[in-house]
Amino acid sequence: MDRPMEDPADARAIRLPKGMTVEALWEARQALVQNPTPEGLKHLARQIFDVQQYVAGERLVLDVMAADQDNLPLLLAGADLLANYTTRYDVVVAVLAKVLAALPHLSELKVFMAAALVAKGDVALGLRVFADIMQNHPEHHVAACEHLAVALLEVGYMQEGHTVLDTWFRDNKPVTAALLNNMGCVLQRLNRSEEALPWYRRALELQPDNAGTIMGYAVALFKAGHYAQGAPYYAGREGLVEDTVSWYRALPRMEKNTSLHGRKVILFQDQGLGDTLQFIRYLPMVQARGALVTVVVPTGLVRLLTLSFPQAQVVAEKDFAPQDGYDLGLPIPDLPFVMGLRTPADIIANIPYLLAPPADVARFAALLGAQRPRIGLVWAGSRRTKPADVLTDQRRSATLEQVLGAITPVDAALVNLQFAPRREDLAAWNGQPVCDLMDHVQDMADTAAIIDNLDLVISVDTSVVHLAGALGKPAWLLSRWDGCWRWGDSGETSPWYPNMRIFRAQERSFAPVLEQMGQALRTWVATWQPGKGELD
Repeated sequence: MDRPMEDPADARAIRLPKGMTVEALWEARQALVQNPTPEGLKHLARQIFDVQQYVAGERLVLDVMAADQDNLPLLLAGADLLANYTTRYDVVVAVLAKVLAALPHLSELKVFMAAALVAKGDVALGLRVFADIMQNHPEHHVAACEHLAVALLEVGYMQEGHTVLDTWFRDNKPVTAALLNNMGCVLQRLNRSEEALPWYRRALELQPDNAGTIMGYAVALFKAGHYAQGAPYYAGREGLVEDTVSWYRALPRMEKNTSLHGRKVILFQDQGLGDTLQFIRYLPMVQARGALVTVVVPTGLVRLLTLSFPQAQVVAEKDFAPQDGYDLGLPIPDLPFVMGLRTPADIIANIPYLLAPPADVARFAALLGAQRPRIGLVWAGSRRTKPADVLTDQRRSATLEQVLGAITPVDAALVNLQFAPRREDLAAWNGQPVCDLMDHVQDMADTAAIIDNLDLVISVDTSVVHLAGALGKPAWLLSRWDGCWRWGDSGETSPWYPNMRIFRAQERSFAPVLEQMGQALRTWVATWQPGKGELD
């Protein structure tokens, strides 16, 4: 759970920094608010952010900054923390404006200000500040270019970011590892992953241990289809810190050639739900090699995976206390590569590999009504707190108005599969009715039972599209311009899910691709036949 700490009892609900008790954390927080210092704020806030407690960390930073609003070094320390760990760019911009008004000679802060403005969404003003830097502060040119490219990239202006970097390199300006990495990243997001690889390699030559570049290189290799080459880099990605939840990370890692017969193995989630649903298909291969497997996942997946893989022990991560007796561990996203995946042609597509509970399938069938075909809808991802994840979610998510405006009216029954806060968008929709049964959904097994009653699922890149694919249901994916590595650089199909059709945005806006999807859907409905599983 990630929420602000109001008192010590509330703090018991969150992950604690390593070696710190609830009482010690609370006392440190109270002491810092009463006697705020930049060093103290950075030390304690980073401890909280490093255990993924973004809401609690943000609350601490804001409270400490409010305790001494005229302490400019303290405000700068807080702004730096907010820019790196949250999306409170409004506060960052306000702080920087205040400091620059008082200390205009700190011109290096203009780079910080310009990037924050772009991230905040005020792109035009941010670019004007960058232009001022390039004209009047040559000593900050390298930093400005590094930050400008990243800021444009994160808010979805990939082509503009590429233009900035391409001009820089063509003009034979100074080369840094960050600039090389940024070019690799922008090319990968422009779906030119093969071109991105040499840029990442050059960046790694200058900074071989840079975690961000290592992960970017792995993703670019995967997106280009080079799974075998990317796997070692991907395996070295940064994960969650050791704590009471993820104690099993200390187990020896299961490797490709590890003997598994009779050994007790823990497979655990360390990415999103979609990763788990996609890659858990390789679990039977681990069992076939004689391993005794325990799968550790969020509570919402336990019932679905228990039904689908009855020979494995499936436990909720929140209930899995530290214990002895286990030999090996592995994050679920690494399963395909440890099991020998080398190229897209090697992907196991043993569809379906997930099963919906029959009793729940019947229960939802009675609630859905008789009209067919039935089409499930997801228009947005879940709201996140980590800055990079928030910006990714903004790029991958559409609005209900955009999606339904493009695909309706349609001679079909529309069924809501959107969960969490964005489900509330239905209340403002006045068009074709959408059946909403999500009040009856308690976990992913319930969602699977609804999907089992559908004829088609249309979704942005969320766990639901993986669930539909793993259940063998036809699924249409609305993919953002800078699509995830698992969908490759191009094409309408995916080797991961044979019944998937990919609609790829070719620009920041979803409008053109949604128009294409609406036309395709009307054709699909006109030719739909009961039991037909093909996507025309």
